[in-house]
Amino acid sequence: TSETERKIRMVQLRTVSKREKILFPVVLLMLVALLLPDAAPLLGMFCFGNLMRESGVVERLSDTVQNGLINIVTIFLGLSVGAKLVADKFLQPQTLGILLLGVIAFGIGTAAGVLMAKLLNLCSKNKINPLIGSAGVSAVPMAARVSNKVGLESDPQNFLLMHAMGPNVAGVIGSAIAAGVMLKYVLAM
Repeated sequence: TSETERKIRMVQLRTVSKREKILFPVVLLMLVALLLPDAAPLLGMFCFGNLMRESGVVERLSDTVQNGLINIVTIFLGLSVGAKLVADKFLQPQTLGILLLGVIAFGIGTAAGVLMAKLLNLCSKNKINPLIGSAGVSAVPMAARVSNKVGLESDPQNFLLMHAMGPNVAGVIGSAIAAGVMLKYVLAM
């Protein structure tokens, strides 16, 4: 991206209503459950957490899930995966190839997001900062933070974090749906 592109300021288009914030996880989960049942458990947890936070009905439970519980689950997940991970099983050509494919996919996803934002800028009156496109991968929230940091280096008053979180979360949803599609076809074989 050029210096002038990194300095493009994003404006908030509109305020999202509470009703929309509550309906989004419900509609998303219903659509995924109907069209891709294999992806429903993964996206169901995402939608459930989102619904708990946005509804405001179970505030204590939502606070616990967002803070203490997520840390405990992350520690147990890391410990259980790490305990099963043996170097001679991990450092194989097939595993290293999968890691390489993942790095290439992240690179292509990032580049495609930047190029798509540049393309949209050619035919749109509201300019889009191309750094927003680079956040469209499922590395939440680091991809959005990196986009924000690079934007702030070019213009210290250009805060892109919340704008970058949209494509970032869309990347998570897209990845989960893609995993559901892959599961559907792999299990059908």
